[in-house]
Amino acid sequence: MPQIPQFPPDWFQRQDEAPDTEFYSEPRLVVHIDEATIEAVRAYLGEVLPPDGAVLDLMSSWRSHLPHDFAGSVVGLGMNSTELTENPQLTTRVVHDLNASPVMPFPSDSFEAAYVVVSIQYMTRPLEIFSDIRRVLKPGGAFHVIFSTRMFPTKAVAIWQAMPQPQKRGELIGAYFGASGQWTQPEFLDRTADLYSDPVYIVRASKLA
Repeated sequence: MPQIPQFPPDWFQRQDEAPDTEFYSEPRLVVHIDEATIEAVRAYLGEVLPPDGAVLDLMSSWRSHLPHDFAGSVVGLGMNSTELTENPQLTTRVVHDLNASPVMPFPSDSFEAAYVVVSIQYMTRPLEIFSDIRRVLKPGGAFHVIFSTRMFPTKAVAIWQAMPQPQKRGELIGAYFGASGQWTQPEFLDRTADLYSDPVYIVRASKLA
């Protein structure tokens, strides 16, 4: 893996520094955003994902928030085998701890797109992870980082909790793209459904050829 610039280590400290495998050992078959926000995410992914391509659902769980008629190949990489097994939209399921090992068990240039939904705040090694996401994407493939306000506070990294403003969090994700190298200019989008639902934001960029 190429040398990657580093951010201050204390940015990625957490209240609970026990291994993530312990925290995620029990399945959590619950949703973390409300129904209107789930539908907003589903609509967004329906707009941007290749309809019949191979996509990577990063930090996946028992729901992928994809359109119900999505016909592409979906690889789910997550922490709990039960949660992944319960996800009907996955064609392949991989249990893998990104914080322990940022290099994923996939060949280079494997996916047309990748996305992560409301889990970016748990990455303790985001630059290494983003670099490897770029590796497994095909040239021009986009990585869509979708985030809201809910979290497990004991597992969210310090820098995420220190900047609650959505724009600042978007800038942080943009900095992850910039520091991990060879992405297009990140874009920030607000796809919040309405005033009464959980907010939802996206930062996206594509792998440069």
